[in-house]
Amino acid sequence: MFFFLSKTLDALFSPLTWAALLIAAGLLKRRRPIALAGLGVLLLFSLEPFANLLLYALEKGAPSTYRGDVPYDAVILLGGAVERATTPGQPSYNDNVERLLETYDLLRADRARFAIVSGGAVDARASAPVEADVLAGQLVDWGVDPERVIVEGRSRNTHDNAVESKRIALERGFTRLLVVTSAYHMPRALGCFRAVGVPVDALPVDYRAYDYKHFSGSWLPRANALERSTMVLREWFGRGVYRIRGYTR
Repeated sequence: MFFFLSKTLDALFSPLTWAALLIAAGLLKRRRPIALAGLGVLLLFSLEPFANLLLYALEKGAPSTYRGDVPYDAVILLGGAVERATTPGQPSYNDNVERLLETYDLLRADRARFAIVSGGAVDARASAPVEADVLAGQLVDWGVDPERVIVEGRSRNTHDNAVESKRIALERGFTRLLVVTSAYHMPRALGCFRAVGVPVDALPVDYRAYDYKHFSGSWLPRANALERSTMVLREWFGRGVYRIRGYTR
């Protein structure tokens, strides 16, 4: 129930939704200022400098405690890198794919003995592929010994990732654990692991923001800037919901 409710509320934390509602309200009530406010919201969140500033603030809080001199028992790869439109045998990845690439590098360099690949179905369809299966299959295709890849395909969110990873770590006797996820997502992920009592090191990857003081891009509104702004707002929303639910510390 929480999963579906969170996804429904998540849609409301979108500048596009806000803009559409304001414009519709302005047109229906014949209130031009309201419609113009909707256009203003759409324009602001579609500007690259503004979207980057939001993301920069989000990524700035990502801690890194990775120790290159420590061989980890397991690296925990959090899901979120597989596109919902992916089909069996033809994986399609999104911008979070660096999580997968970094995990592969850690295994290849023997910085971790095992990988716990955590992630459930990419959507609610019965035929939807399980993300952990897709990511694990990719690691094996790249030459990683299947015995080193532990699949956890029941998680539906970051809280579940922590709970299920803890279960596997206790069963296997793992004590030195490393979490790999995108920088913008790392604070929430670490909070979840702390909440369930699992001490982990953190390796944030997939940094996307640049120093806003050295901007040299475009001031024209862009669809990808709107998408980035929406991602940031949803992450802030997710952090707030997780704190209320007691999922993070």
